[in-house]
Amino acid sequence: MTSSHLPPSGGILLLSAIVAALGSLLFGFDTAVISGTTEALRHAFALNDNLLGFTVSSALIGTMFGAFGAGRPADRWGRRPMLTLLAVLFLISATGCALGWNWYALLFFRFLGGVAVGAASVICPLYITEIAPAKSRGLLVCVSQLNIVVGILLAYLSNYLVAHFLGAEKPDAWRWMFGVMALPSLTFLVAALVIPESPRWLVKKHRLAEAEAVLTRFGHEAPARETREIQESLSAETTGASDRLFQRKYLKPLLLVCMIAAFNQLDGINAVIYYTTDIFRMAGADKASALMQSVIVGLTNLVMTFVGMALIDRVGRKALLLVGSVTFVLSHALAAWVFATHTQGWMVIAAMMGVVGSHAYSQGAVVWVIINELLPNAVRASGSALACFFMWMLCAGIGWGFPVIAKASGAVAFGFFALMMVAQFILVAKFLPETKGVSLEELQKRLG
Repeated sequence: MTSSHLPPSGGILLLSAIVAALGSLLFGFDTAVISGTTEALRHAFALNDNLLGFTVSSALIGTMFGAFGAGRPADRWGRRPMLTLLAVLFLISATGCALGWNWYALLFFRFLGGVAVGAASVICPLYITEIAPAKSRGLLVCVSQLNIVVGILLAYLSNYLVAHFLGAEKPDAWRWMFGVMALPSLTFLVAALVIPESPRWLVKKHRLAEAEAVLTRFGHEAPARETREIQESLSAETTGASDRLFQRKYLKPLLLVCMIAAFNQLDGINAVIYYTTDIFRMAGADKASALMQSVIVGLTNLVMTFVGMALIDRVGRKALLLVGSVTFVLSHALAAWVFATHTQGWMVIAAMMGVVGSHAYSQGAVVWVIINELLPNAVRASGSALACFFMWMLCAGIGWGFPVIAKASGAVAFGFFALMMVAQFILVAKFLPETKGVSLEELQKRLG
């Protein structure tokens, strides 16, 4: 990240973005760590395909509650206290899953971790969006996505290392896979206590002097003028009952963010992330090889996330989504062909790398940026919570249903995802505005 992307005093800005994005790292770790434990959990708790799908989805059910419930506390207490609360929840979840004395205990702590993941999907990018200058907003919010990807890669890598050193067939290896997350959770808890509050939340609470001081610390070019603009946009939006989310004037941004949120799941990424090891085993790999191939997929995710970060403030959000739709269709078509013809070897890895890589530079890079850009200041937290709730609801359904459908026909599952990406291309091309380089307050005016 060069000086051309950040203001002269951007050190504290970048540090705050990285700290907030630690929540996203735990989001990614918690999301992917289950992929290395599914076979062990199946044997440890005598789970059939349906119960295994529910075990994976127990966290996803929690994400719906976390996402839906995050908006109001974030508006009432502030963004920073919510980040601290998330760290506590992640720490409890990691410890509880590692101890997991029975299936019901595991479900509860996975659900609790899901609550933290759902809330993190709202609060972490929301905080970064609200502290970032317009010219570097896309890049900084992508730090959140980068950390999700790093978290996924770390989960794959730690699963592989645990299996390697403890033995892939050791009955309690899955406990160590879950327990590793306690360390980054503790780091996040300490770091969240030292970052500044969101200046836009401070203005909303009429703490104007504090907001201007925070904008100055973050290196914004005209803190006093920006504080006034934020205050004016909030005043225009919160007269009478105008701070309620469900009303006609917010219909367009709400429909747009829900569209992006829906395609974020219908691109099939989490079906691949949650069941990476199982997909490789279905294609004929042994357990150790499947875990190693998962690491390769995680590295692809990381590399292509850097590509998305490099492009998002240059070519824009809309262009990345359109190009990503094309590479998604090709990758899912290849995956469907692989499962239809029972092909093994490098073609399986290529298909999975294509799906994950397409998500990383397009939907993954764009979704957390554009959801918070399209929503007005007055309802950003509640609108983001609604979009993320919708996203996680779809994710839970896909996480639960994918192993059952894929066992019957992997070709049908990946063919469906390919069709969804055709739909994304058409709808994004027709309806989505470009948001790069425009202030949040100016975007609010353009969207009426």
